[in-house]
Amino acid sequence: QVQLVESGGGLVQPGGSLRLSCAASGFFFSNYVMRWYRQAPGKERELVAYISSGGGSTIYADSVKGRFTISRDNAKNTVYLQMNSLKPEDTAVYYCNVVLRVNYWGQGTQVTVSS
Repeated sequence: QVQLVESGGGLVQPGGSLRLSCAASGFFFSNYVMRWYRQAPGKERELVAYISSGGGSTIYADSVKGRFTISRDNAKNTVYLQMNSLKPEDTAVYYCNVVLRVNYWGQGTQVTVSS
């Protein structure tokens, strides 16, 4: 069955960095677009970043452009989100996502940016 397992979240001070990982299994990873979303308390889930199946194309939300980098290692069935220059407004639960016939989500990893 499809599984997505996120890791790497935590508490970080403003201006700091974190690297999130999402380990995927149960599908042919290198064939599929992968996405990172986030959901802050009281807000709707929003798309943060997208990466094409081969990794050659990426798209970012305006709010994270220039600070976040999405990447993937198809040999390891893993997608990453490098987050730099973190701001308090980046605080959220971060989810990775793949769309096969339906949406699949991981359990999420909490990122808290606070001094």
